[in-house]
Amino acid sequence: MTATTAQQAQQAQPRRRQVPWGLRLAPYLFLLPNMAIFGAFVIWPAINGFNISLYSSSDGRRFRWEGLGNYERILTDSEFWSVALSTGLFAVGYLLLSVALGVLLAVLVNQQVRGRAFFRSAFFVPVLISPVVAGLVWNWMLERRGGLVNSVLGVFGIGEVAWLIDQRLALMSVIGVGVWLQLGFYMLILLAGLQGIDPNVYEAAQIDGASNWRQFWSMTLPLLQPSVLVVVILSTIHGFQAFDFIFTLTGGGPVGATTLIVQYIYENGFVSPIRYGMATAGSVLLFFAVFVLTVINWIIGRRREAV
Repeated sequence: MTATTAQQAQQAQPRRRQVPWGLRLAPYLFLLPNMAIFGAFVIWPAINGFNISLYSSSDGRRFRWEGLGNYERILTDSEFWSVALSTGLFAVGYLLLSVALGVLLAVLVNQQVRGRAFFRSAFFVPVLISPVVAGLVWNWMLERRGGLVNSVLGVFGIGEVAWLIDQRLALMSVIGVGVWLQLGFYMLILLAGLQGIDPNVYEAAQIDGASNWRQFWSMTLPLLQPSVLVVVILSTIHGFQAFDFIFTLTGGGPVGATTLIVQYIYENGFVSPIRYGMATAGSVLLFFAVFVLTVINWIIGRRREAV
């Protein structure tokens, strides 16, 4: 009786429809062109870059085997550690401001107020501007004499501020411009996260008498955590890869205060004396630093989500 019932149950189950091999292969065929381009212009250059870091060359044609010599030189180079410190300060400041201001702007433009579509577009406009052009424009705006920012401050009786001449102010100015460039992008990510939160949660909190601040701290931030994690990872990567707008804004000055790791790599690879091995070794170290920090951020974020 039991065997008969089991057979009937198996016969009653719908048979799996056999998918033709052509249909199973179709998704991979669609991915193939993109993966081929990615492999040719990202994966292979990265692998070749690691190979070049084991050699030394000044012209890109004749190479001499160095082994780990380039890594030893770069890790004992005082200039590299100075640049690494500046890069770390920039990345931390950029990360904190991007997350804090991104959440604030996302909450503000998510309010049911008139003209919110305009403000969303206005905050996103800097993302569309070329970083090189943005650096040139802000270089003019932050000039000590005749700059737009100091002209506006002069109306309120504030004297000329050496935004790009003072070493501490220069780094702060570069961080501010970097955040201004990408803040709209981070705002959109966080705004999408906010709009994915069920409104019934807030209605229940209002019935219980929770204040707006309590709702934000106890409900909005925890529920927004996945989007915040994405912003943290992206802003960490952008912070360590910043170069273009800084190069046109300050050129790495004053006295190397805004010279970051990517500019250090650029100068070793393209400015005389050319040292391709040192440049690629710096690139490999930068890759591993960003990779490790990204993995750490992801693990911490996933653990908090689990809690």
